[in-house]
Amino acid sequence: MDFLSQHPKPVTQAFLIIFSLLVLGGLYVLIQRKTNPDKDLGDVPPRLKTWFYIVSFLFIALAVEDHIALWFFGFISFLAIKEFYSMISTRRADRRMLFWAYLSLPVQYYWVHIGWYEVFIIFIPVYMFLLLPVRLVLVGETEGFLRSVSTTQWGLMTCVFGFSHLAYLGRLSGDICGPAGGSGLIMFLLILTEGNDVAQYVWGKSLGRHKIIPKISPNKTTEGFLGGLLTTMVMAYLLGPIFTGFSLAQTLMAGFLIATCGFFGDLVMSAIKRDMQVKDTGTFLPGHGGVLDRIDSLLYTAPLFFHFTYYIMP
Repeated sequence: MDFLSQHPKPVTQAFLIIFSLLVLGGLYVLIQRKTNPDKDLGDVPPRLKTWFYIVSFLFIALAVEDHIALWFFGFISFLAIKEFYSMISTRRADRRMLFWAYLSLPVQYYWVHIGWYEVFIIFIPVYMFLLLPVRLVLVGETEGFLRSVSTTQWGLMTCVFGFSHLAYLGRLSGDICGPAGGSGLIMFLLILTEGNDVAQYVWGKSLGRHKIIPKISPNKTTEGFLGGLLTTMVMAYLLGPIFTGFSLAQTLMAGFLIATCGFFGDLVMSAIKRDMQVKDTGTFLPGHGGVLDRIDSLLYTAPLFFHFTYYIMP
């Protein structure tokens, strides 16, 4: 089957552009190693290699069929929640509660698979949030009860519930999706979220003078945030007509929402890592750290962008 011909053209073109940029980055590394072998390239080579794998798997997930995309995003959720639960301190008494938390992951993605929005939206924040403390109560352990339940619930809320909205974007249809369908909405969100992270970093390094919350993230500056916000809204303006069916006002609002929420998603995960006294959430992605380090902004942008899109659908 020629899946390229069945894949929405704007999404295919976006992937080709991204692959081209990665190839150019790889050529730059090769040239530097040939002409200046003593130059320290830092973590640029492993980062480029990891990005190539990420983009390749994402292309396969979005290009072949919806079921593969669900498996892909579900696997990312699993890796993220595994890193989260490995990062926090757990007790022997928590194991049965954690088992039910892990078990809820495939169930949550099953609701995405069948498109049952009404259950998808309440399964974790209502039923699982009520079930998990009951399961721990049955163990009979009261010391550290509140901390164990709350950390388990928060990991489930972000890594599974929040991230699963990215998969549900691919299930949306109609005029709001534009010419690229649900895959276009996913690409729009991913490009703007990751682009916002890069833009904030570049603007912060170039013009950053005033730190926003130095105790949480010393490198975050007001100039970086505002520069990233402006850049992301410009990207939304340019990419909106390609990947979505939004009006101009809706497109700019989406850009503002993604830039702002992505910023705070990054800060929240930074606060958690500082509380746990770890630099990275894992080592699964060379040059990037863990999966959570890469998707921290998406944990906020995915659910909020999804509901923004869902509620403006005609």
